[in-house]
Amino acid sequence: MFKKFREKLKSWFKKTEEKTDEITEVEKEQIEKYEKIEKNIIKKSEPSLKPKEETKKGFFKKLKEKLKFRITENYFEEIFSELEMLLLENNVALEVVEKIKSDLKKELIGIEINKNEVEKTIKQALRISIESLFPEKIDLIEKIKEKKETYVILFFGINGSGKTTTIAKIANLLNKNNLSCILAASDTFRAASIEQLEKHGEKLKIKTVKAEYNSDPSSVAFDAIRHAKSKKINVVLIDTAGRMYTKKDLMMEMEKICRVSNPDFKIFVAESITGNDAIEQAKNFNETIGIDASVLSKADVDERGGTAISIGHVTGKPILFLGTGQNYEDLEKFDEKKLIESLGLD
Repeated sequence: MFKKFREKLKSWFKKTEEKTDEITEVEKEQIEKYEKIEKNIIKKSEPSLKPKEETKKGFFKKLKEKLKFRITENYFEEIFSELEMLLLENNVALEVVEKIKSDLKKELIGIEINKNEVEKTIKQALRISIESLFPEKIDLIEKIKEKKETYVILFFGINGSGKTTTIAKIANLLNKNNLSCILAASDTFRAASIEQLEKHGEKLKIKTVKAEYNSDPSSVAFDAIRHAKSKKINVVLIDTAGRMYTKKDLMMEMEKICRVSNPDFKIFVAESITGNDAIEQAKNFNETIGIDASVLSKADVDERGGTAISIGHVTGKPILFLGTGQNYEDLEKFDEKKLIESLGLD
């Protein structure tokens, strides 16, 4: 995952290190002084054993270890302008880029370090900043078990986000954790949506509560919850019609489903590869309905990674899972440490 982003970051770090190799006037004086000492030592020893270029390379390597480098505001602004473009190009939200910049300025400007430790120092500061973007984790399985009564989960997102497949994956996860569940086909508008959910239910041996197309989605959710409580089923998973977050009437209908079903947990599903659009969707759904967590589908084909970095900070709610394929087992618990590793910041 995030291959393109990682390669771009690697290239940027190399450039920042190269910029520190530009010799200042003070350093020139130090170099001349050390060169004279070096030449005298070589002259008195065996010059034939130390070829000139080899000696020079070794000398500059040693010198770089001794020379100190101060990160000035001008140097910071110069290197960050390139990092800023890199982050934006890889789907990192603007407000997240601004936070990263603020964090790095506080950590880096004015510090004095050895020249050969510049990359390491900047990388560490960037890693700490990105780690701070992720809200506190939620263990969904534990939350369900804590309630000891029927737990209701509502799923929403726009059409094509992988919402129905994600519901099936979570149903499979619940089964593996010895938690019974039922599916509610509250997407009564999209053609074949009920059949799609029902097919997943049949494969997983899970009941699907449904009604006719164009029925009231809230009533389907209500019936599923009532059935689950009567049968002491642990979890109700409610599918909903894909809502465009710009359509006010559809969002109002989603609010009605929330009122009727009174869910314990609301999950927003988005495609990782849609970048800033997914972040805007999450922000609007959170403001209108209030989300508890997100799931990002198609993370396995996301070469940029900006959505995974940004969505938690923008909504203030954690990412629960990453969808990493079409099989029911292709649901990976989100781990920010693994994301950091994917970006080469470990």
